[in-house]
Amino acid sequence: QVQLAESGGGLVQPGGSLRLSCAASGSIAGINAMGWYRQAPGKQRELVATITSSSITNYADSVKGRFTISRDNAKNTVYLQMNSLKPEDTAVYYCNADMRQLGRPQYMDYWGKGTLVTVSS
Repeated sequence: QVQLAESGGGLVQPGGSLRLSCAASGSIAGINAMGWYRQAPGKQRELVATITSSSITNYADSVKGRFTISRDNAKNTVYLQMNSLKPEDTAVYYCNADMRQLGRPQYMDYWGKGTLVTVSS
């Protein structure tokens, strides 16, 4: 069994910062790309940022310059540093990872349960 667990969500004022973490656990054989997605009520889930196993990053235009994605391969963890937060950043943030379970040949797409980020004054 492999799984992802997000943490770090909460309430923050506009202009504030928040750091999300997502740790993969279980019998992990390998992790390729990891990423963060978000979904606000009534809206589609959208990509926020992705990072490859070699730390090549990609960001949605809406968060460029404000968010930074990083990973610690030794800890099987991906982070999202969120600065200059805006009310429109309010959403449930989901962690995503392309992972292979020990003993299985295929990589699969895994999702965390999500962590709520609320940006409000």
